[in-house]
Amino acid sequence: MRFLKKSYVFLIFAFLYAPILVLIVFSFNESKSRANWEGFTLNWYMELFQDRQIMSALYYTLLIAVLSSIIATLIGIIASIGIFSMKKVPQSLVLNVNYLPILNPDIVTGISLMVLFIFTKIPLGFVTMLLAHITFNIPYVILSIMPKLKQMNKHLYEAALDLGATPMEAFWKVILPEIMPGIITGFLLAFTLSLDDFVISFFTTGSGVNNLSIVIYGMARRGISPKINALSTLMFISVLLLLIIVNMRMSKDNPERRTKIEKDKENNSYLPDVGHDI
Repeated sequence: MRFLKKSYVFLIFAFLYAPILVLIVFSFNESKSRANWEGFTLNWYMELFQDRQIMSALYYTLLIAVLSSIIATLIGIIASIGIFSMKKVPQSLVLNVNYLPILNPDIVTGISLMVLFIFTKIPLGFVTMLLAHITFNIPYVILSIMPKLKQMNKHLYEAALDLGATPMEAFWKVILPEIMPGIITGFLLAFTLSLDDFVISFFTTGSGVNNLSIVIYGMARRGISPKINALSTLMFISVLLLLIIVNMRMSKDNPERRTKIEKDKENNSYLPDVGHDI
């Protein structure tokens, strides 16, 4: 039985990561063909940084991903706290409305945003693509932060107010550290979704502004260049290193936070419920 469980897990991970491994290997293939191995080379990586079209697309992709993730995360934090403070029925209604953009097909969202931008006479380009990415990222950030708010002990915030902290100080020193894992998860999810998006970007961009997914889609008609394999390899390694650093940082912070909480409890810093709301 244990062998079957391990085999099942192995097959799942093999199915997920085998294509990525093949892509990485063939990014070093001297041949343009993905069927034959003709020798090791780094030429595709050198040609990648000399390709103006790909570099321009990479610039817009990273710029929009970073900006949309930061803005969506900030809006998501405020929205999550506001939703968490609602009564049960309004909270349930707002959360259900928040699910709609996630369940809605991307093509419907993309066309709707395009029609909205045309109706409001906003020229399609960088700004419209950025607004579109912020729009579809916000629900994911909210869904990442809400579980952490529900797991949080509400007495922490109330105790901070009773000890003389202002609501803003209580937010920065009590609430924010408690929901930080959810914020980081929401930010990384928003960043990844923005990097990966094609359909919504395709309908909301204008001339001269293309992200990587649009450029790769255009190349697919003529055949994917090995330079894309090299770019995908670099992006995969960068995201993997980012996740490792974040996980190491969170693993280091959790024991320190638990030790601090235990010391605060010994010093009677946590007071009973006195009826404050976030």
